[in-house]
Amino acid sequence: MSRILITSALPYINGIKHLGNLAGSMLPADVYARFKRAQGHDVLYICATDEHGTPAELAAAKAGQDVRTYCDEQHEIQKSAGEAFGLSYDWFGRSSNEPNRRLTQHFAKVLEERGLIEERVDRMIYSVDDARFLPDRYVEGTCPHCGHVGARGDQCDNCGRLLDPTDLIDPYSSVSGSKNLEVRDTRHLYLLQTKVEQPIRDWIGTKTDWQTLARSIAYKHLDEGLIDRGITRDLKWGVPVVGADGGPRPGMEGKVFYVWFDAPIEYIGATEEWAEANGRTWRDWWRTDEGADDVRYVQFMGKDNVAFHTVSFPATILGSGEPWKTVDTLKAFNWLNWYGGKFSTSQKRGVFMDQALELLPADYWRWHLTAYGPEHSDAAFTWEQFQSTTNKDLADVLGNFVNRIVKFTESKFGGVVPEGGALTEVEQSFLTQIKGGLAEATANLEEMEFRKAAQSIRAVWVLGNEYLQVAAPWTAFKTDQERAATATRFGLNLVALFARLAAPVIPGSAEKIAASVGSTDLSWPSADEDLLSALPVGQSVAAASVLFAKIEDEQVAEWSARFGGAEG
Repeated sequence: MSRILITSALPYINGIKHLGNLAGSMLPADVYARFKRAQGHDVLYICATDEHGTPAELAAAKAGQDVRTYCDEQHEIQKSAGEAFGLSYDWFGRSSNEPNRRLTQHFAKVLEERGLIEERVDRMIYSVDDARFLPDRYVEGTCPHCGHVGARGDQCDNCGRLLDPTDLIDPYSSVSGSKNLEVRDTRHLYLLQTKVEQPIRDWIGTKTDWQTLARSIAYKHLDEGLIDRGITRDLKWGVPVVGADGGPRPGMEGKVFYVWFDAPIEYIGATEEWAEANGRTWRDWWRTDEGADDVRYVQFMGKDNVAFHTVSFPATILGSGEPWKTVDTLKAFNWLNWYGGKFSTSQKRGVFMDQALELLPADYWRWHLTAYGPEHSDAAFTWEQFQSTTNKDLADVLGNFVNRIVKFTESKFGGVVPEGGALTEVEQSFLTQIKGGLAEATANLEEMEFRKAAQSIRAVWVLGNEYLQVAAPWTAFKTDQERAATATRFGLNLVALFARLAAPVIPGSAEKIAASVGSTDLSWPSADEDLLSALPVGQSVAAASVLFAKIEDEQVAEWSARFGGAEG
């Protein structure tokens, strides 16, 4: 069995994440982690809160808290939200913890020793009214390349170009809106990405199996030409910049590393946190000279994070010259929009993770965001589609199949798996189709094609309903009870199989479905195993309460009024 390291983009600390964040990194990473675990692989799924930078300082000040207290509180909120959604992190760490601090300072030291970091006197944006230097993303203005109004100082979301704040036309502070800005001198460390451009290009060139979206974004930035990037900021909250003796670096007292320099390093830091908490070692997951050469490393993220993970973080890892594990497969996702627009807390547009669970159990959301998520293009969430797909896929197809056959068993066979006779050509034909669907679902999950995988799984569930229509055990029971028993046994074993297929995507429901036929097996099935002998004859079965309640029009109207909808 393989060793598989999985990371999803770190959610930022300031506020609970919306469904787009969930759909674009954390959820698909979890589905993949569950799938690979169910196959028997050794999986380590790592995530963490990204806690440094100006947004945390501003959010803490707004909440009337010191920044550490604020981050302590928000970390627990986000950790709880992830657990409530069934995200099966092996560890959910914190970028403000000691391992990340130590590793960030280590990388900076090694990179400088290799001539890839130098001090420069920068001219940076200072907001007189805010009495602070403004980090890149807190300067907004007009993009000099495409003319987009509202481009941030680090990147234009419209054309995707990486920017410096001084590039912007008509800049203003997004903290206060003030245009009373000055360019002032300040000393900073720069990572000389221009010196590692060719090694990064060569490295990306080996990733021939990466999806088009990830490779195109990576090459776009390389072809436009890398720039040396400042990796320190004038802030109080972050990983301190230190000198050779471990104390404050002369001339850079009070400065911290840029959040985009230290945040990806937290993948390693969080693994160290996990190892410390579990009496394990982290180095055999991350150091190729200590065992990580047999690890397959998979990253999940939204498309806005691709440039940093294909250029900036590799510049750190490759530039260090040390034998660190680099990503093997990078899976990027597009945007989940809200009726074609963006999620907005202030405008009450969209649903956030904590709110979603007030409405419906996690599996409703997990299924929809996996089966209809923004995988190969942007996708729009609408209440109407959510209602339609949930009712059809979960209630009408899966829930209906399970309830029909289990309740029939309770009423006609005393609530136990009947023996019946030999399988007929009807069962053999359906079994062949089901194994084909299973092979397709497996292949799609292996390729991390999650929408396709969900549809393959659904197609197998549909075959179960079609089988019941053809075999009609309730009709056969009137004249041929042995035939009815055979069909019932076949159907009950399909319930056990369908639970196994559902488990990576809707794990809570899969447990209930399996339990309804007395099973606890949620391993991923293989097409060559005997799929019809999972349940011994005589085993008790018991219908669960309603597995999936249908979403009613009244609920859609209520939710649209509360969170926004077609008219929102």
